[in-house]
Amino acid sequence: MSRLEQLSAFLQDSPNDPFLHYAIAQEYQKLGLLDIALEKYLWLTEHQPAYVATYYHLGKLLIAQGKKEAALAWFNQGIEQAKAAKELHSLSELQSAKLELEYDED
Repeated sequence: MSRLEQLSAFLQDSPNDPFLHYAIAQEYQKLGLLDIALEKYLWLTEHQPAYVATYYHLGKLLIAQGKKEAALAWFNQGIEQAKAAKELHSLSELQSAKLELEYDED
């Protein structure tokens, strides 16, 4: 059984677990199935917006797809979520990713 299959089986038992949705998105991304990974990340932002790790990886995926403006918007949303949750490590990562993206655009 693959990791994706295992995670999907766990999701059957815990359909609202944000980590499982996040981990599945990561697996799809590793497999190069970027459109499916994107769907999974977007599902998380809609249904589990406080799961802050989503925003960094969603932004990075969008950058890889050449969608820098969309990535910047998601980094900004993630920054707000991280501030609200007082998740300083995530906040720092998101701010760094945002600055890097803005610097690369210059």
